Amino acid sequence: MKTLFHGIDTFRLLGFLLFVLPFFVLLGLGMVWLWQQGYLLIWGLVMLACTGLGYGLQQLLVRRDRKLLAEAVTEPNPEWPLSADEAWDRIQSLVQDCDPADWPLEKGDWILALGRRALETVARCYYPQVDRPLLELTVPHTLLVIERASRDLRHDVMENIPFSNRLKIGALFRMQRWRDSAEQVFDIYRAGRAIVNPVDALLGEAWRHLRERSYGQARDELHRWFLRTYIRKVGYYAIDLYSGRLVLTDDEPVTTRTMRSTADMHRMDETVGADKVEEEPLRILVLGRSNAGKSSLINALFGKLTAAADILPDSTEMLKPFALSRAGLTQALVFDSPGCDSKYFDSKKLHDAARNADLILWVSPVNRPDRQIERDCLDSLRVFFSIQKTRRPPPLLVVASQVDRLRPAGEWNPPYDLAHPQNAKAANISAAVAAIAGDLAVPIDHVIPVCLMENHVYNVDDTLWAAILNHQEEALRARFLRCLDEKKNTENWILLRRQMISAGRFLKDLPSVLEKRLGG
Repeated sequence: MKTLFHGIDTFRLLGFLLFVLPFFVLLGLGMVWLWQQGYLLIWGLVMLACTGLGYGLQQLLVRRDRKLLAEAVTEPNPEWPLSADEAWDRIQSLVQDCDPADWPLEKGDWILALGRRALETVARCYYPQVDRPLLELTVPHTLLVIERASRDLRHDVMENIPFSNRLKIGALFRMQRWRDSAEQVFDIYRAGRAIVNPVDALLGEAWRHLRERSYGQARDELHRWFLRTYIRKVGYYAIDLYSGRLVLTDDEPVTTRTMRSTADMHRMDETVGADKVEEEPLRILVLGRSNAGKSSLINALFGKLTAAADILPDSTEMLKPFALSRAGLTQALVFDSPGCDSKYFDSKKLHDAARNADLILWVSPVNRPDRQIERDCLDSLRVFFSIQKTRRPPPLLVVASQVDRLRPAGEWNPPYDLAHPQNAKAANISAAVAAIAGDLAVPIDHVIPVCLMENHVYNVDDTLWAAILNHQEEALRARFLRCLDEKKNTENWILLRRQMISAGRFLKDLPSVLEKRLGG
């Protein structure tokens, strides 16, 4: 059977024309009647007014849809390491520069081309010295990026684009071909109408312009949103991949308890009573100089004796763990440490402990103004964390201890209003907090003054504990990335073992397979 217009069935087209013919005849007769009665101009003005009102309503709908689509925008993941910030900024720049006219949806090659550009944008951030950074990928990870981006995009399209679950891609292509052919016929009609009735043609052209502009704007908004959403989805999972957050297996939660924390729990004192939970605990590292009050601080956090105050851990144990369970805080392990000025202090072990910490409490006595050794230790930690591309540095809180020893030494009558000091003691505590913040290069609101004197503990259960809870979300993000690194390392060994077993089976069965084939 012969067809017309690239695959349109002749009889189907004829049936369609017969179906719409009465309506076109009625429209023509109506126009003739209006012209005979002298109402044609009035009808044209009413039509133009209604079209203007419809255009205004359509603009309101476009703004509403734009707001709804903006709420569906993919946001950066707060659990990404700091190295992801630049990559996401470049993805946002690519989104803003994306012009729908350059990426027509009816051409299928836009999917691969635009996806490749988004992947290359992220890859350049992580491999700036490599000529072809896209090649720094494994095949399973590449497939996983495509799978997850497609899954999210499918959900967003179904939720935000009307009739997306009914309209087929082939129908879109056929509609585009029909539109091109129909526009040629319609242009001939417009030219003939301008000759026969110029006034009616003028009003009709105005109506058509408003209508096409209105619906064209809505269509362009959807087109632009679709392309930008696609870029953000691909960029999101590409950053997941390059920043080390994308794992191939989802058989168990990322925050399952690690082997390191399990070993730490096994070597704790039985008097601590560690809960045997499956979730990875927060790891809180207590650092500072000797005799600063680190062990006393741990005592105060627990509210009972858990560590011998002012006694250094022996040289055979760099870090001593204690289990901490308090309302509002995720199950935690607190690690006491030797002073940074102690002979037992080991900078390599410190970096390893800090890399596996989710929150750091640095204890600095206010009556020791010689803080250069503390600053040097903190600066070395900052340099160490700056090269950890797959991690976020754990939040750091400075505990300003021994505030009771500030002048006047004989006065101790808390609480003290440090924001508006009313006496010399409060003024000296406030000045000491500011000095520690400046000497150690930390924000002043991260410095909490405390007294750890026995039976006179001050500012621990209120201000310090509130600061720890306020930074718990940031600590949980550090924990997530820490657990993710361990899971990826474990996953690599598990996959390697499976691959080696499969390869061994293949080699074992290869002779019999070849024998059967040769024999057949």
